[in-house]
Amino acid sequence: MLQRQLKKCKNKCGGVVLDKNGIAKKGLIIRHLVLPGHIENTKKVLLWLKQNIIPDVFISVMAQYFPTANATEDKDLGRKLTFREYKKIEEYLYELNFKNGYVQSLEDCEEKYVPNF
Repeated sequence: MLQRQLKKCKNKCGGVVLDKNGIAKKGLIIRHLVLPGHIENTKKVLLWLKQNIIPDVFISVMAQYFPTANATEDKDLGRKLTFREYKKIEEYLYELNFKNGYVQSLEDCEEKYVPNF
């Protein structure tokens, strides 16, 4: 179902259009949060996006996950993403020849950026 919705969004929004300063003015940017212990799932998502949505849509791969509440008790989700895990995703993006998008620096992912609800 999500795949169908993403295809609809792509058809409705079109590809990303940047102004002369490289700022997106319109189009679809898909954000994907990489979860610890679920690297193979992320690879499947990225492959599907490459085969079905790209090239005119941008991808934003995020590494900012950190466990809260009940997630701290989960075997995989009870920890932050490791450098090694995220490096595997960066390498996979390179293998897939992704050109449009952004990869968040793992060092930039701190809890201080999360609002205190």
